[in-house]
Amino acid sequence: MNIDPHQMCFGLNLELDRESLNCFLQLMGRPAMAATLADRLSSEEIQELVHYLTGILKNSMSEDEYHELFLLEQSPHPHNDK
Repeated sequence: MNIDPHQMCFGLNLELDRESLNCFLQLMGRPAMAATLADRLSSEEIQELVHYLTGILKNSMSEDEYHELFLLEQSPHPHNDK
Protein backbone atom coordinates (compact mmCIF):
# COMPACT_ATOMS: atom_id res chain seq x y z
CA MET A 1 0.00 0.00 0.00
CA ASN A 2 1.30 3.46 -0.89
CA ILE A 3 -0.02 6.28 1.23
CA ASP A 4 -0.59 9.94 0.52
CA PRO A 5 0.88 12.65 2.76
CA HIS A 6 -2.45 13.26 4.51
CA GLN A 7 -2.52 9.55 5.46
CA MET A 8 0.82 9.57 7.28
CA CYS A 9 0.48 8.36 10.84
CA PHE A 10 3.06 7.15 13.33
CA GLY A 11 2.78 4.95 16.39
CA LEU A 12 -0.12 2.68 15.45
CA ASN A 13 1.79 -0.26 13.98
CA LEU A 14 5.12 -0.99 12.36
CA GLU A 15 3.72 -1.43 8.83
CA LEU A 16 2.01 1.98 8.90
CA ASP A 17 5.08 3.55 10.52
CA ARG A 18 7.26 2.27 7.69
CA GLU A 19 4.84 3.39 4.97
CA SER A 20 4.48 6.80 6.62
CA LEU A 21 8.24 7.18 6.98
CA ASN A 22 8.70 6.25 3.32
CA CYS A 23 6.25 8.99 2.34
CA PHE A 24 7.81 11.48 4.78
CA LEU A 25 11.33 10.90 3.46
CA GLN A 26 10.17 11.29 -0.14
CA LEU A 27 8.52 14.60 0.76
CA MET A 28 11.68 15.77 2.55
CA GLY A 29 13.77 14.87 -0.49
CA ARG A 30 11.86 17.03 -2.94
CA PRO A 31 14.27 19.69 -4.25
CA ALA A 32 12.22 22.70 -3.13
CA MET A 33 11.67 21.26 0.34
CA ALA A 34 15.33 20.26 0.77
CA ALA A 35 16.58 23.66 -0.41
CA THR A 36 14.17 25.58 1.82
CA LEU A 37 15.07 23.58 4.91
CA ALA A 38 18.81 23.70 4.19
CA ASP A 39 18.65 27.48 3.86
CA ARG A 40 16.96 27.85 7.25
CA LEU A 41 19.04 25.53 9.44
CA SER A 42 21.94 26.79 11.50
CA SER A 43 25.38 25.26 11.11
CA GLU A 44 24.87 23.41 14.39
CA GLU A 45 21.48 22.04 13.26
CA ILE A 46 23.00 20.88 9.97
CA GLN A 47 25.85 19.09 11.77
CA GLU A 48 23.44 17.44 14.22
CA LEU A 49 21.08 16.31 11.47
CA VAL A 50 23.84 14.92 9.26
CA HIS A 51 25.45 13.14 12.23
CA TYR A 52 22.13 11.59 13.25
CA LEU A 53 21.15 10.50 9.74
CA THR A 54 24.57 9.08 8.84
CA GLY A 55 24.47 7.09 12.08
CA ILE A 56 21.13 5.61 11.05
CA LEU A 57 22.47 4.79 7.59
CA LYS A 58 25.55 3.15 9.06
CA ASN A 59 23.45 1.03 11.43
CA SER A 60 20.77 0.11 8.91
CA MET A 61 22.60 -0.42 5.61
CA SER A 62 25.56 -2.36 4.37
CA GLU A 63 28.42 -0.42 2.79
CA ASP A 64 27.32 -1.70 -0.63
CA GLU A 65 23.74 -0.51 -0.07
CA TYR A 66 25.02 2.88 1.11
CA HIS A 67 27.04 3.37 -2.07
CA GLU A 68 24.40 2.00 -4.43
CA LEU A 69 21.19 3.38 -2.87
CA PHE A 70 22.32 6.59 -1.19
CA LEU A 71 25.32 7.78 -3.19
CA LEU A 72 23.99 6.28 -6.46
CA GLU A 73 27.41 4.93 -7.34
CA GLN A 74 28.90 1.53 -7.88
CA SER A 75 29.72 -0.34 -4.71
CA PRO A 76 33.40 -0.45 -3.78
CA HIS A 77 32.86 -4.22 -3.50
CA PRO A 78 31.51 -5.28 -6.92
CA HIS A 79 29.17 -8.25 -6.84
CA ASN A 80 30.62 -11.41 -8.28
CA ASP A 81 28.11 -12.67 -10.82
CA LYS A 82 28.81 -16.35 -11.40
